[in-house]
Amino acid sequence: MKSFKKVLVGLLVLLIIIQFFHPAKNTSSAMSPNRIAAVYAVPADVDTILKKACNDCHSNNTRYPWYNNIQPVAWWLDDHVREGKRGLNFDEFATYRISKQYHRMEDIVELVKEDEMPLGSYTLVHTEAKLTEQEKSSLIAWAGSIRDMMKMKYPADSLVRKKK
Repeated sequence: MKSFKKVLVGLLVLLIIIQFFHPAKNTSSAMSPNRIAAVYAVPADVDTILKKACNDCHSNNTRYPWYNNIQPVAWWLDDHVREGKRGLNFDEFATYRISKQYHRMEDIVELVKEDEMPLGSYTLVHTEAKLTEQEKSSLIAWAGSIRDMMKMKYPADSLVRKKK
């Protein structure tokens, strides 16, 4: 029983100590010159959808919940945001190769249609981020229209990912 108490006290001390170590926050007050709206039209309704359901993980500006101040939750959220931005960052979209831009739009269509985005773990806590059928349709139509525009503007081989 004594060793159990020691382990419990040790864990409590460790939990207190880690509260002093937080990752840098993903926040930016400046509007990125590389944001998606710099290269493609983003209608007001789509912009609203992106802000409420996508940008926390897919931009350079995350709105953090209160529980982000508690470790190890902050580390988990930081990892989640980094992973999301690695896949798609709307604030750096203009820096992507044309083929990557095209395929990210394809991914948006597919993932929203399949209810894979926004993530269920995100909408569980952020209920306002759950998309209505109309919002899904708007987002899918917007991403599809960008893909169609890209097909007309760029040669077909520039829309294909290069094999390594």
